[in-house]
This record gives sequence, C-alpha cells and structure tokens, in this order.
Amino acid sequence: MEEKVVKKQFFEIEKDGFYGTYYENPNGADCAFIGLFGDDPNDFMAKCGAKWLHKNGVNALCVSPGRKNYSHVNNPLERIETAIAWLKSHGNRKIGIMGMSTAGMDSLVAASYFPDITLTFGLTASDFVWQGFEQGKKDGCKEWPIPGASTLSWRGEPLAYMPFVYEHPVYWQKIEEETKDSGDIERSTCLFIDSEKAREHTEEEMIKVENIKGKLFLIGADDDSFWEAGKYIRRMDQRLKERPHTCEYVPLVYEHGTHFVLPESMLRMALPVGLKFVMKFIFKAAKDYPNECEATRKDIDRRLSAALKEWIQE
Repeated sequence: MEEKVVKKQFFEIEKDGFYGTYYENPNGADCAFIGLFGDDPNDFMAKCGAKWLHKNGVNALCVSPGRKNYSHVNNPLERIETAIAWLKSHGNRKIGIMGMSTAGMDSLVAASYFPDITLTFGLTASDFVWQGFEQGKKDGCKEWPIPGASTLSWRGEPLAYMPFVYEHPVYWQKIEEETKDSGDIERSTCLFIDSEKAREHTEEEMIKVENIKGKLFLIGADDDSFWEAGKYIRRMDQRLKERPHTCEYVPLVYEHGTHFVLPESMLRMALPVGLKFVMKFIFKAAKDYPNECEATRKDIDRRLSAALKEWIQE
C-alpha cells in the first residue's frame, strides 16, 4: 500500500509567533493535537509523534521553544495561544495537547490557561512550575539553572516557580553524582527531592489543573529516574478532589514504566527493532523489569488511542 505524502507547514517565531511544524493528516482530519516532542518540531521524535497522532485520526502541530532548543527559560505561553488560534482558523474544530517530561509540565500549564484545549495528555509531568534551565556546554556541565528565571512566562512576566536548591555548577555535579553507578544513563531525582525539602511549594507555583477543560490524562511511573512522577500525579489527584473542576481526569501511576511512559507503538515507530534493548541501556528499571515496562507502554497506548477516538467522535 502506497504511503500518502504528509503535507507540512513551517512556522517561525518572528513571522508567525511560534516555532513549529504542522503535519497535516494525509487521511483528512478536523481535530488537531499540539505535540511537544523533544528539542525540535522537525526532529525524528517529533515525526514519530506526528505519525502516531495521524494513526489516531488527528492533525499534528509540533512545537518547541526554538530551533534545536531544549532550554526552558521564560518560554512565552502566548506561543501556544497563537498556535491554537492558527489551528482553529485552519479547519480544526477541536484541539488537544500532549507532552512528556518538561514538556509534560508545559502541556498541563497551557491546558490550564487555554480553555480551547479539551484533551490533555500530561506524561511524567510535575504539578509545579520549575525554575528555568539551559542545556548545552558550560564549565563542563550539560545543564544549568538560570537565576531569577522560570521555565514559562505569561504576558512578559515569568510564572512563579520552584527554585532549585542547587546553583551552577553544583546542579550538574549532583546529577553526575546520582547517575554514577545507578545503572541509568541519567538520574536527577535529587534535584527535585532536595529542592522540595528545602522549602515548601507556594500555591502560586502549583499548576492549576482544576482549570483544565474536557478530559485530562496524568501519566507516570514510580520508577521514574528523573523526578517523582508518581508522587506528583497523586498530588494532582488530591488537588482535583479538593477543588471544583469540570474536567474528567484519569490519573495513571504505574509501578514500572521508567521516564519514557510513551505509547508503545509511538516508540516502535522510532525503534522498530531493538526497543527493549535500547530501553535497558537507558534505564535500570527497563533492564530489571523489561516486560512490566512494555506492558505499561502498551496500556498507555490503548488508553490514549481510545481517548482520541472518543474525543473525535464527540
């Protein structure tokens, strides 16, 4: 069967107000998902994300802070707002959002600000906004926190955030220290655990998940080696129980699943062969519990695909 050509449209911050690539569904669709996949909307992971969204019947608009940019410093939420407006004016009657890791947090914040988003997949998302950080090379470090900056901004102001207890270069040294002999390619739970111990979260820096509309999926695993995803989801669950909200939400905390709680078929698009082998190399949990981690990804795939189908039909 011949594969249909995917029409793409490219967006630049200066010209369009956001950086992204629109992957139109070759089979036609009138609903779209904003995908926050990785460093760049044109990289391999973003293409796999778009392909998975197409398979599930929607258009995909992949966005990131900038070209090949995995730094998160006062990234303006207005860019998502502009992307939503563009999608609405180009034949999409419904809009959803999904992101994993730092982008999982971004997607929850965006959904809490913009009521046009009616299906949200927050994968390994925190329930609070973090201090801004940059990635690259600096004094032998690959990542460092930016003093006085948030990961996100709104109307020119940084959002309230949890400050990391460690400054540069100790921040990266702590990651290296925790990673050593852990069996994980990278471990950073200490940054979050120690920062939470140092001071209690303020209400301002917590994500207002109760403002999210439509349906919300909160997904994470207790064996996450980057931060305490399971704990954050339980806190969001508690927050939603205590506050009035209109969204229907599904908190999914898995015992095993690593930081990569992505749908299995999306990861298989990225790695058609050797997926389990690669996962074992990245995460100790995937090495110790390969079948359980795979079962988690398959369950996520099933649930999110079903949610997309239902949402499109509503």
